[in-house]
Amino acid sequence: MKYTGTILAAAAAVTLASGASAGMLDDIKSRGELICGVTTGLAGFAAPDDKGVWKGFDADMCRAVAAGVFGDPNKVKFVPTTGQSRFPALQSGEVDMLARNTTWTFDRDVKLGFEFAGINFYDGQGFIVRKSLGVKSALELDGAAICVGTGSTTELNLGDYFTANNMSYTPVVYVTSDEIRAGYLAGRCDAYTTDRSGLAAQRSVMPNPDEHVVLPEVISKEPLGPLVRHGDNQWGDVVRWTLNVMIIAEEKGITSANVDDMKANSKDPEIKRMLGVEGEYGARLGLPNDWAFNVIKKVGNYAESYNRNVGPDTQIALVRGVNALWSSGGILYAPPFR
Repeated sequence: MKYTGTILAAAAAVTLASGASAGMLDDIKSRGELICGVTTGLAGFAAPDDKGVWKGFDADMCRAVAAGVFGDPNKVKFVPTTGQSRFPALQSGEVDMLARNTTWTFDRDVKLGFEFAGINFYDGQGFIVRKSLGVKSALELDGAAICVGTGSTTELNLGDYFTANNMSYTPVVYVTSDEIRAGYLAGRCDAYTTDRSGLAAQRSVMPNPDEHVVLPEVISKEPLGPLVRHGDNQWGDVVRWTLNVMIIAEEKGITSANVDDMKANSKDPEIKRMLGVEGEYGARLGLPNDWAFNVIKKVGNYAESYNRNVGPDTQIALVRGVNALWSSGGILYAPPFR
C-alpha cells in the first residue's frame, strides 16, 4: 500500500502538472497568435519602424516563440508596456509573455509570481551626460538632477548608488523611454540613467549622438530576459527552450542560411535531436518536432539576432562583451539539448 500510494500521488502530480501546462499553449494555438508584451519603443530592442512593424532584439524573441509554436514568426501581436504597466499586463493575462528589458530579481520571481525563462542579455546600469558638462565619472554627479524611469529597478539602484557614495541628487521621473529622452534633451536633468544597453539605444536616436557620453561606471547587475507567469510549466519550457535553441544554434554554427543543410547532413547527435531528425523532443513540449528548426530558419540564431539589431555594425554598436558565448570569452550559456 505504501508504494501504491506513492505511485498514485506521483501520477496525480503529473496529471495536475500536465493539465496546468497544457492550458496556456492550447489557448495560444486556438487563438492563432502569440500576444507578447514589449517596451513602448527602444531602438534596437523593440520599436515599430516607419511601417508600424515591430523590430529589434526583444521583438525577435517574440517572433522566435511564434515560429516554434506556429511555424510562422509573424503570428505575434505586440503590446507596448511601460515599466509600471508591464507586470499587471502579464499577471492579468493581457499578454502571454514579456520580452522587454526586464531584470530578473528575487521579488519579481517569487513575490510577483513570474518565471524568467532565462537571460538573453547581461547588462548593467549606467549614466549618460552631455560632453559639454565636463563630467568624467558618475562620482562627480553630487547634487545633479537625474532623469530616470519609474516602476523599475533603475530608480531603486539610483537611490542606492547615491546613498552609498554619500551624494545627493534630484530625481526627474518619467514613465516611457521617449519621455525620459525628451526630458534629458530638453535640459530638465543633468544626466540620464538606465541600463547601458538602453543608454546606447537612446543615444543612437538623439539629434547629435557625439555630443553625449556614457560614463564608465556600471552600478548594478541587470540580467535581462523573457518571462511568463508562474503555474504553467509547459509554457515556461516553450519560451525557455526557444531562447536556449538560439544560443545552442550559434554555438553549433547553425544559421538561418545553413539550417536546411545541417538538418539533412549533420552527424552531430545534438544537432539532429534539436532539428527534429531524431527523437520526439518537440512532442514533449506539445510542439511539432521541427519547432527548433523553424525558430532558427525563420528568426536565426542568437548572434544573427544580436548583430542585426544591436551589434557593432548597427547604430546601437554594442560589442558582445559578456554576452559572447562561454566558448568565446563571454558568459552566454545554454543547457544541453538532450
